[in-house]
Amino acid sequence: MAFIAAPENQDFFDTYRAPAGHVPNYIRVFAARPAVLEAWNQLNTAVKASMDLRRYEIATFAAATALKSSYCSLAHGQVLVDKFHTADEVTELAADAATDPVDRAVMAFARKIALAADTVTQADADELKALGLSDDDVLDVVLAAAARCFFSKTLDGTGAQPDAVYNALPESLRTALTVGRPIES
Repeated sequence: MAFIAAPENQDFFDTYRAPAGHVPNYIRVFAARPAVLEAWNQLNTAVKASMDLRRYEIATFAAATALKSSYCSLAHGQVLVDKFHTADEVTELAADAATDPVDRAVMAFARKIALAADTVTQADADELKALGLSDDDVLDVVLAAAARCFFSKTLDGTGAQPDAVYNALPESLRTALTVGRPIES
């Protein structure tokens, strides 16, 4: 489940228990540092508040897949399927086959932020602006991708495996989104 042992913090676990009744593995990672999870939740809420939810999910999904974070790829791929796309469309997004030019550019930019932010240039931002994004929109994509780096790296650095509930996803989607650590059996 993880490389570190989570303290038994039943009140904390009860607070973050998933609607299905289980305690997600990522919650166990933060059991020893509840204040960090609370700060993450505040940061993530602030980042999402100024963005269109679909664009947030596209950007964070792209960053997660670039970082080879199965946990975050599966979680945000699931949100994309639940709210915006079919499973086949999300499988295509994971394969870098977005058909919408704005989605394609946002995803490429988010991946670049996640993997090589020091190489971002004015031309990269201008490409997004040429597609209709404002300066604020570009900043929002940067914030979403950068925040995803913190969370994905924390989960992978502690060995947190994606929860077994992701085994219920359609096989082709599950395979496409398992880009790093395997799903918990």
